Amino acid sequence: MANLYIHFPFCKQACHYCNFHFSTSTSNRTILWEAIVKEYEMRKNEILLPLESIYFGGGSPSLLSPNILANFIQKIKKNHILNDNLEITLEVNPDDVNPHYLKGLLQAGINRLSVGVQSFHQSELSLMNRAHNKDQIVSALDQISKLFPNFSLDLIYGMPSSTLELWKENIQQALTYNPPHISAYALTVESKTALDYLIKSKKIELVDDDLVKEQYDLLVNTLMKKGFINYEFSNFGLPGYYSINNQNYWTGKPYVGLGPSAHSYDGKSTRSWNKANNTKYLKAITDGILPFDEEQLSRKDRFNEYVMTGLRTYNGISLDFVKQNFGVRYGDYLEEQMNRHLKDCNLYWDGDNIKVTQKAKFLTDGIASDLFKI
Repeated sequence: MANLYIHFPFCKQACHYCNFHFSTSTSNRTILWEAIVKEYEMRKNEILLPLESIYFGGGSPSLLSPNILANFIQKIKKNHILNDNLEITLEVNPDDVNPHYLKGLLQAGINRLSVGVQSFHQSELSLMNRAHNKDQIVSALDQISKLFPNFSLDLIYGMPSSTLELWKENIQQALTYNPPHISAYALTVESKTALDYLIKSKKIELVDDDLVKEQYDLLVNTLMKKGFINYEFSNFGLPGYYSINNQNYWTGKPYVGLGPSAHSYDGKSTRSWNKANNTKYLKAITDGILPFDEEQLSRKDRFNEYVMTGLRTYNGISLDFVKQNFGVRYGDYLEEQMNRHLKDCNLYWDGDNIKVTQKAKFLTDGIASDLFKI
């Protein structure tokens, strides 16, 4: 089974924290979309079957019309065997939502929305330079929650000037719309972003790590009491509403990525990525050339990646899987490296699987790095 990801690299304006590939100049938006469709035609035989997930990300793919999306989805459905529960997700900005647009998305075949809320506080939205305001969030979620049974909200914690109380208000406000899925990410400072400049110039100051951890712990405890499963470090879903797209990434399933900067993986050892440049991407596709670079992952690379992604999920790491896929030496190495974390109650055994304890969840990435093969 496989996934298809489509990266639409355009936004109305640049968020201060974002380092994804996008452009705020939309003059060649139509012709670049046509190039993405052409790339699909060039690569459709790479897509393994049955297809489980189609994900429109970006950028701001909600700038695409329902008619454009419908035509592309129909093309895919004609060419591929589909999983019975095919998940088709569109990332949506609140300011792009209106009743006519949402009904058009349903008719196009979109059955899951990922809504880029980030915060319900106007001061935080302004600091992030989001294109929407609080009133647009409320209006969008009122409409989406009535029309789409399956939707997710994105939130960001660890914001400058944030407090535990303000974060609690964000969580509570999100829950009023009964979302079956919530993704929440700690604010990270990426180089060459506006946020990076604002911090280095001391115009804003990040909150301390202790508060960030408190906010994460509050998130986990609140959502678990509401019946959510923390099935991956940053993702929470009610049973039956885990993101198929995201789960497949974390479990190493193959995927094909279309569009500038999109990544692909064959599920074995080859990873590739398209050029993160709209002009170069467009020229290559026009010339009938696939504009990607690729790398071959070594056994050590694949082991380290499995450890990193596995520990972040509720399934943990299977020692038996490690021995079968990487060799007994890797299994012995893993057991030796994890001993300290078992003694410190950061890790625990659940049958054959190694998992992170609740108290150490916030330290997951650091624990994983301790288990890497160097």
